[in-house]
Amino acid sequence: MALAQTALVLQALEQQGLRCEVITIRTEGDRHPDRPTRELGAGAFVSEIEAALADGRIDLAVHSAKDLHGESTSDLELAAFLPREDPLDVLVARDGATLTSLPAGARVGTESPRRRAFLVAARPDLDPCGIRGNVDTRLRKLDAGDVDALVLAAAGLNRLGLSHRITERLDPAVMLPEAGQGAIAVQARSAAGSLAATLAAIDHHRTRAEVEAERAFVAALGGDCQSAIGALGAADRDTLRLNGAVLDPDGTRILRDCIVGLTAHAAEVGRTLASTLLQNGARSLMAGATR
Repeated sequence: MALAQTALVLQALEQQGLRCEVITIRTEGDRHPDRPTRELGAGAFVSEIEAALADGRIDLAVHSAKDLHGESTSDLELAAFLPREDPLDVLVARDGATLTSLPAGARVGTESPRRRAFLVAARPDLDPCGIRGNVDTRLRKLDAGDVDALVLAAAGLNRLGLSHRITERLDPAVMLPEAGQGAIAVQARSAAGSLAATLAAIDHHRTRAEVEAERAFVAALGGDCQSAIGALGAADRDTLRLNGAVLDPDGTRILRDCIVGLTAHAAEVGRTLASTLLQNGARSLMAGATR
């Protein structure tokens, strides 16, 4: 997946006349594919890459925007976003089942606390179970019968040419995606110098506004990779609509709301929505994740 995303960035940069060399860096998440994500902690898929960028071993870093938790360090910045892929979650099930047609007790593979909570909220009779590994590994486990269905990101399957495996796109009313899902971020040192103009040329402003709003929403809530928080921005010219939700870990309680603001003030839109949910008790729902 990382190489597929990097190839898209290389293509965009080459169209601007910039040739690049790919440097592969194995992260903590890559080295421990069988350990639950909650044991790896925040930054498992980005920390080593950011360190290499900060000390000059690489000039640019390519990330899935959803893996970027919290703010970048002061000497690094998110310099460009490629046009966003489908941001939604999807169901991949044996026998073409959908979320409503899965039988009671069906085992649905996901490591995400957010997906698990939304699943239980929609279908408390299902059995969400942990599953790790890259997309191919998860699909093999599905085909082998280890689980009855998977919840995955539409963007990843589309970029890997596996969209035919999707049995249902999950409506945001049922499952809001992770902040930044479907977006590819290009990170650079703040003093990007001669790269600055090239990065500005490939930056997709609508995607940037959506992701900035979503990330600001999660940050203002104090969320992390173990929080059951969903966010989805939709920018249309000067207007930005942001949907957000906070769930308790077992999916029995959910707070959600929507706000419309200005694209030019995307981060403020996110912070305002977070403030509304905090006033309505979001912090108590998030506290359940630490128990």
